[in-house]
Amino acid sequence: SPPSTAPKPTLSKPTAQTWDKIVNNVLSHYLDTTPQRTKLLDAFMAFLVAVGALQFVYCVLAGNYPFNAFLSGFSATVGQFVLTASLRIQTTEANKGDFPSVSPERAFADYVVCSLILHFFCVNFIN
Repeated sequence: SPPSTAPKPTLSKPTAQTWDKIVNNVLSHYLDTTPQRTKLLDAFMAFLVAVGALQFVYCVLAGNYPFNAFLSGFSATVGQFVLTASLRIQTTEANKGDFPSVSPERAFADYVVCSLILHFFCVNFIN
């Protein structure tokens, strides 16, 4: 059979301008469609990531003499991040079908109780 004469599609390299457009579109969509309550949870999760990174950098630079204190603090930030992500998933309007029996009030009550248990264990782990 004769070789195909159709032109082959070429993939152009993304430029800084196209990345800028992509980031602006994602950011504007997020700001326009995300409820204020969800944005607050996202800001808290970003804060937890920053605190966890700061703890890790401090442990690397200054040493980890009371290692159980580092583990407790780092575990608290990671655990709180996971609990907050769970709360965000359960209270997002788009996920109502996945959690039909969980009201936002129930999700928040679970979040508070689990946060108290997490921090109780972290404080006791410090010794």
